[in-house]
Amino acid sequence: MYSSLFLCFSSFLFSLLITPFVRNQALKRGLVDQPNDRKLHTTAIPRLGGIAIFLSYILAFAALSLTPLQAGRIITASGLPLALKIAPAILIIFAVGLWDDLRPIRPWQKLVGQIVAASAVYMAGVSVSGFGGYGLPPYLTLPATIFWLVLCANAINLIDGIDGLAAGVGFFATATTLLAALLINSMDLALAIAPLLGALLGFLRYNFNPATIFLGDCGSLFVGFLLGCCSIIWSQKSATMLGMTAPLLALSIPLLDTALAVVRRFLRGKPIFTADRGHIHHRLLDRGLTPRKVALLIYGFCAIAAILSLCMMTTNLEGPAIVLFCVVTWMGVQHLGYVEFGVAGRMFIEGAFRRMLNTNIALKMFEDRLRAANSIDSCWAIIEESAKDFGFHAVSMKFNGYENSYVGEGTLENSWQVRIPISAYDVIELVREFEASSQQSVVAQYADVLHRTLQPKIAEFQSQQSILSTGLSVATSVGK
Repeated sequence: MYSSLFLCFSSFLFSLLITPFVRNQALKRGLVDQPNDRKLHTTAIPRLGGIAIFLSYILAFAALSLTPLQAGRIITASGLPLALKIAPAILIIFAVGLWDDLRPIRPWQKLVGQIVAASAVYMAGVSVSGFGGYGLPPYLTLPATIFWLVLCANAINLIDGIDGLAAGVGFFATATTLLAALLINSMDLALAIAPLLGALLGFLRYNFNPATIFLGDCGSLFVGFLLGCCSIIWSQKSATMLGMTAPLLALSIPLLDTALAVVRRFLRGKPIFTADRGHIHHRLLDRGLTPRKVALLIYGFCAIAAILSLCMMTTNLEGPAIVLFCVVTWMGVQHLGYVEFGVAGRMFIEGAFRRMLNTNIALKMFEDRLRAANSIDSCWAIIEESAKDFGFHAVSMKFNGYENSYVGEGTLENSWQVRIPISAYDVIELVREFEASSQQSVVAQYADVLHRTLQPKIAEFQSQQSILSTGLSVATSVGK
């Protein structure tokens, strides 16, 4: 207990002293985060705050080893078990983040570094072995461990969008993990996480709005990754049958923001690693809150999540705690007003997803049949049949000297037309009523199928006609 307090207090002092030095050196060397239309700060801010947190974390252990405290003697004699286990991985993740801060690297390069660091944790014997009371088969423990650690590292990194947010969220998650370690009497977990708590608290002195230094990738990746490692140890040592559920609640806000970002970008068809202004803090800012109020509001949600996660450990209210968390989360997401989820929800309820699936299946079958047609008559029969199925009022075709048309019920006055040129002389025209409700979104896709399928057939049918004409000429000559 005293050793944990010493680590926390000493790392706090180191952070208070080292952070201004790192800030000034970064300013001198131009290692700053420049403002742009997506960022809130209007001046260049140093982005290497993670160096101060990392050094404070390491120096706290060095200071503890010089004291007569019991943990200090353990470190001097045999090393701190958990900290030494994950030390190589921590160095890797910090180096990856620092590299990106000094000289930006591509997202896939950063991801590879994170996977290597997570694999090093697994090799050290720290792994996700189960979730929700259910154990994982051995072949899934490695991918589950990598997924969890990469997710935690990037969750803190993605939420680092306004002054003090990532450091504050990390502080609440760290405090929750430290309290959990003390409740389950896990000395190595408490000693591994305690200096991070002090380092983040000291850093917030300079990072809270208005910030004079940012975490940077070296800081956010280091904090998120270390929290992910400690949460795995927490789940292994916890007596609750829910395993990773309690640590997940402690990190729920950054994880929720990451999940929302991935789903939003997927629904919009954008790359997952693309930056945008759709994070939770951006939505709150768009509702008129100041950056300081946004940070404090999210701190409040983090505190609620921390209380729920600790209640799951000390009471038999795991079920009600999870239900309450899910209800509050759902209400919060609804309040943020994400258009993507509202539209997707309505489409799902109204059956639009099923209709889109059926439409794409029908288009693929139509394309396959049209591609396999070996004569112009066959092509027309397929086009006429499909035009009726896809809701077109009329269709006409001029193709390689062949002309035909179909007109169904309805009036041309209440219709619009689409002209699809296959070549300079070949064309297909489609007619559709304005109020036609079935297959409304299929017109462009249907036109694309006609164009890309029929265009190669021009040469094919011309070749057939040439061969046929040659055969007829020969037959005529022989007959004479």
